[in-house]
Amino acid sequence: MDTETTKLTIRLPRQDVEFAKTYAKAHGLTVTEVIDRYLRRMRALETHQPSPDLDFITGLIPADLDAEDEYRRHLTNKHT
Repeated sequence: MDTETTKLTIRLPRQDVEFAKTYAKAHGLTVTEVIDRYLRRMRALETHQPSPDLDFITGLIPADLDAEDEYRRHLTNKHT
């Protein structure tokens, strides 16, 4: 998070807090990071912006690629 931050206190049911902590720990994140990522996705959906993940992979596959032909070639190589 490169932007200025501020503290926010919220009240949630105990089970939701425990879930957030468990989820964050399992994914190597803090609860703050989990919430930040969720809010960023909500904001992106609100403004109809593509996700950063989509921006990352866009352009990796050439536009003139014949996907069906490549898949057939892959299957042929795999099973021969």
